[in-house]
Amino acid sequence: MRWNTHFLSAMLSLSMLARADPTWPSSIDELEEIMYQVKGYRSRQFGGTVIPCSSEASGPGRHNAAEWLRAAFHDMATTTIAGGPRQGGLDGSLQYEITSSDNIGPAFNTTLTFMADYYTSRSSVADLLALGVYYAVRSCGGPVVPIAGGRVDAKAAGPIGVPLPQNTAFTFEQQFTRMGFSVTEMIQVVACGHSIGGVHETEFPQIVPVGSTENGEAPMDSTVDVFDNKIATEYVSGNTTNPMVVGPSIRATRNSDFKVFNYDQNATITTLTNPETFTNVCATVLRKMIEVVPDGVVLTDPIQPYAVKPVDMQLTLNTGASTMQLTGLIRVRSTDFGTDTAESVALTYKDRDGGDNCGNLGCTSTADLLGATEGFDDTFVWFPISVQIPTSSGISSFTLTLNMASGTSEIYDNNGESYPIQDAILMQKPQSCLLEGDLTVVAAVRNDLDTLPVNLQLSYKTPVGNPNRPVPTLSDATVNMTKGDCVGLYTFYTATYEGLGDLDYATKFDVVSGTGASAKRDAFKAASGLGATCAAFAAPPAGSCSRPDDPEPPEPTSATVTPTVTATGTVTSTAAAETPFHRESLGNFTLVGCNTEPAVAGARALSGASYVYDGMTLESCMNNCTGFYYWGTEYGRECYCGNKLHASSTNVTLDECNIVCSGDETEYCGAGDRLELYVTTGPIPTPTGTLAIKPTVTPYLRVGCYEELASRALTGATFPSESMTLELCASNCAGFTYFGTEYGRECYCGQFIDSRSNVTDDSECNMVCAGDETEYCGGSDRLEMYRLINPPTSTSMVPTPTITPTAKPTVPPYALQGCWTEGDGVRALDAKATAGNVTLESCADFCQDYHYFGTEFGTECHCGDILAASANQTNITDCNTPCAGDPSEYCGAGNRLSLYYSNTTAGPSQPLVVGNFSWFGCQTEGEGVRALASKSLVVSDLSLDACATFCDGFMYFGAEYGTECYCGNDFGEGSVAAPSSQCSMACGGDATQLCGAGNRLSVYELTIATTPDTPIEED
Repeated sequence: MRWNTHFLSAMLSLSMLARADPTWPSSIDELEEIMYQVKGYRSRQFGGTVIPCSSEASGPGRHNAAEWLRAAFHDMATTTIAGGPRQGGLDGSLQYEITSSDNIGPAFNTTLTFMADYYTSRSSVADLLALGVYYAVRSCGGPVVPIAGGRVDAKAAGPIGVPLPQNTAFTFEQQFTRMGFSVTEMIQVVACGHSIGGVHETEFPQIVPVGSTENGEAPMDSTVDVFDNKIATEYVSGNTTNPMVVGPSIRATRNSDFKVFNYDQNATITTLTNPETFTNVCATVLRKMIEVVPDGVVLTDPIQPYAVKPVDMQLTLNTGASTMQLTGLIRVRSTDFGTDTAESVALTYKDRDGGDNCGNLGCTSTADLLGATEGFDDTFVWFPISVQIPTSSGISSFTLTLNMASGTSEIYDNNGESYPIQDAILMQKPQSCLLEGDLTVVAAVRNDLDTLPVNLQLSYKTPVGNPNRPVPTLSDATVNMTKGDCVGLYTFYTATYEGLGDLDYATKFDVVSGTGASAKRDAFKAASGLGATCAAFAAPPAGSCSRPDDPEPPEPTSATVTPTVTATGTVTSTAAAETPFHRESLGNFTLVGCNTEPAVAGARALSGASYVYDGMTLESCMNNCTGFYYWGTEYGRECYCGNKLHASSTNVTLDECNIVCSGDETEYCGAGDRLELYVTTGPIPTPTGTLAIKPTVTPYLRVGCYEELASRALTGATFPSESMTLELCASNCAGFTYFGTEYGRECYCGQFIDSRSNVTDDSECNMVCAGDETEYCGGSDRLEMYRLINPPTSTSMVPTPTITPTAKPTVPPYALQGCWTEGDGVRALDAKATAGNVTLESCADFCQDYHYFGTEFGTECHCGDILAASANQTNITDCNTPCAGDPSEYCGAGNRLSLYYSNTTAGPSQPLVVGNFSWFGCQTEGEGVRALASKSLVVSDLSLDACATFCDGFMYFGAEYGTECYCGNDFGEGSVAAPSSQCSMACGGDATQLCGAGNRLSVYELTIATTPDTPIEED
């Protein structure tokens, strides 16, 4: 018989299983998250229909936990060890056997329909059925059933052979022997499997006569929703009401539980009247049941939760290609912390060669606590990671240090292996996108690997189109990626796969460089995480392409030493200076001052080119940056070049640039995060060669050519003039942080640039100033943009015109939904959040992967796909706090969200308004009655709109299980509010909408006044 060999060495309770932390990454990582991330932050929601155990998500009298437990048994039960290698077992064949006479009733279809959302190349249907046993038993208070991974799905139905109630006791013995179970184990499996749930009159009227129960189900013991040994104690004591022991089943010879329990004269069932014995036996025998697998399938060790686990780790090439960003999360198991708490996690990484060459930012980055997650028996806390890494040195691995509030710390090194990270090929999420079934993926491949083939490998789902086949087909495809531009140490590759269909969001993909065991891959990426637009990559200038093994740029010959005036006095010669100083000019460049690096993750103040080497001098950096408008030195040994200065780079006092140049101790070369910044004083050639771009208009510094917006990129003041010059605009905008000229004769001022305005090519600012033909003053919808070299530190000192904020009706593609309160003890939108210099546009951009965004208190931005049911709409005037980043807009207020909605992002959502109805919340079904019982409709192509139309004239409509629509004017007894996240099934007729779930109704309430000719229907 084929039975997981690990089982034979581990037939003991979970408390005795050795806790060995898995080594990351592992083939079971996806299953581990589904298994342990049950509730809270980043919960996987796999237990949505079986938590609590009393859940009747499939309808009244249908306990989903019991259905999940029996689904695994029915899938396994057709196995045979006779006549050669084991055939069948827990192999997912149930998806092809829904119409078999062995599997009557809706239970198996509804179970697999729910699990199908979790079906991927790393989580087979068979493994999900095994996880279903763990969830079902644990949610009902039963023991932990250890779960292994590695099951392989069958491609067709298995033979008929599930034990049926009418079989004789001898037939039962033969069937269980065929499966590999002894008589004792047969009795144990039946007792454990029948501890929860009951028998349904619809499927078994000979056992439970139709109409004899209140909800169509006759319980097998008195605790129908508790996994305990009442099934045994009540049988042995003679007071059982189990319909498979007593009642009509005797006359119909369908009293199968009696036949099984009595097969050894009740010896085994009597032992199970001991609660501890029952618990231990069920953990053992149910594990054996789910580890019956076909020959050739090798299961993993039991899945244990990581003590420390990296999650969603992603390297992304930053703008300019001189750095890359490592992002992700670190999940820490906090179950055994006691009264101590985890305070932070420090990530320390090794460079590409395993060394400590990490650049000026160092090798260690610390992250603070973000959120918490619960499992059935474990708790976890999360720490967000964002580390900037020089591409020149790269990364190969990292270790983690967990710092506790008590002051102690512990290092985690992945069982001595360190946590591996490859930087050979990176999926570029910002440059990749998914729109209407078409997936475009961009990868950055390190140039030393650019001779190897680069492929996009997809795993995507296709609906079968058969209601009796609830699991979609999982298909694979490989696409050769096309080589594109080289940027620094990396070359971009692109591939597009079209026609993924309605399940496009479920696609997983890898980008792969090379072939075979030596291939490098960025693997198991989710298409659902991509935006609808592929962003362009801001690359350095041509000629910057290089390889990791290229030598560092040689230090150019030093310029001739000339007399220089410093900020503090005159020095006749640099060689004669005994103390370092700041050069006010060098060649045809002049000192701007000391500037910060931008506060934007991954951004550089100058992003054109970069050089890092010992022996740095101002002269060598200037020569390195020949052809650029700006250059600056940083940290004593770094040199940066560019034609534009990042808009968020600010000027600070000169004494903050206080590190001497590594090649000349008489000069300053910036400091940590501080640039000694220079700008050209000579003419800057333009595309036409006839005019010059002015880098400075005192006291302003040019920051580039910016797009104009219909609502204006600069909103502070306007000064048109037929005599417009850059100097005139600068004078008119005195006191404002920015000024910009447009159309040759328009001048605009502002304290900030609208976040939607992007930098464009300088050639697009091609109109001469009306008052000076030697200057450029923007272009058509293009602003020649300048920023104060020394912006004020307090906006109270700036004469800002009076601005009356408004509630914007749209922030494309989002539309205003009104002003809403936070939820009752929960966030109205809980997917992710940020805070700071927020605008409606920046929040829309931050939340672009979600259906809702909301701004609150002027400085907060929240995202989500579902609005908490306890959030309430209030008067729009309650949202009266101006946005911190744009005082012309409203961004909510205290406990008030300016709420916006869009249905253009991937995945389904719960819109707030459908026809004349508004979102009411997620409701359970009633207790033995329908929550909405007046009128109903069941169609495979249901949408919320269709349900709203069907329920016209009623106070409420509710969509359930993706295909069911119910109407009514009040709720049936026992129907209560449920968390909005539990209404999680897409509508059968519109995959962009959510239509409840099992035993969960997406409910909408009539909100627009109507004057029907007849009273509201009651039928």
